[in-house]
Amino acid sequence: MTSALAPFDRHRRLLFSVAYQMLGSVSDAEDVVQDAWLRWSAADRSEVADERAYLVQTATRLALDRMTSARSRRESYVGPWLPEPLLTGAGLVASGSAPVDPTEAAEVGEQVSLALLVVLETLSPTERAVFVLREVFGMSMAEVAGTLGRTEVAVRQMAHRAREHVRARRPRFDTDRQSQREVTERFFAACASGDLAALLAVLAPDVVLVSDGGGKAKAALRPILGAEKVARFVAATATQGFSLPGLRVEVAEVNGAPGIVAWAGEEPLLAMSLVVADGVVEQVLIVRNPDKLSGLSAAANDF
Repeated sequence: MTSALAPFDRHRRLLFSVAYQMLGSVSDAEDVVQDAWLRWSAADRSEVADERAYLVQTATRLALDRMTSARSRRESYVGPWLPEPLLTGAGLVASGSAPVDPTEAAEVGEQVSLALLVVLETLSPTERAVFVLREVFGMSMAEVAGTLGRTEVAVRQMAHRAREHVRARRPRFDTDRQSQREVTERFFAACASGDLAALLAVLAPDVVLVSDGGGKAKAALRPILGAEKVARFVAATATQGFSLPGLRVEVAEVNGAPGIVAWAGEEPLLAMSLVVADGVVEQVLIVRNPDKLSGLSAAANDF
């Protein structure tokens, strides 16, 4: 068992990252990693020429198997569906994961923004797998083809379609991390003070807010459009939320960018991700469904 665990642990974070970006779910990604371990521990490893390729192929195919049932569940989901948020600061990439250095943490950096994961939901499962393996992890066409059991020609065509699809729908965002954080902190301060004018000043005129409560937490059942409506919704929500006993709200790194997280004691309440472009907030994505906050709870004590 020990001899099997060491090589698997070397690639555990990579496997989680691949599965998370394909599924948009922390819990499902962790299940994929566990299933991959079971297959790895039962495999004849003497016949495995490339451990990394074998494990990535296993995790990718396990994730693909889960995507059909996951999409079926979303058809009956209450209100808008958003991916599960993930704290990527404090050296964490998943609940239960060991600390990683900054270069390894890049695997779950800007490429796993909630806004991008929402766009990836509009790809077919195989196109999403191709995009993740090729565009995010930089695998060659031959490697992607081998992982998916497809020809290089077919993979190249899917990669082109997926890339164009994502490019057309991916929101604009400021690449300057300092600018992102400054805008996020201004947004947070306006929420905390209930200053409607300050909120309006930091929101783009055509800002969109999407909140995911899954029928289990208070959230808007439809996207909210426009700066004034978004500001009023956020201000009202903040006024109610800040009155909760033991509430702790902070700016933290959520899915590779500055965001806002809240806990009541040790229980996670929400994660908020902002898409910042040209110094203002273009999108506000709020996850409140308690079933989707496992990516926050394990890291709560690190802030």
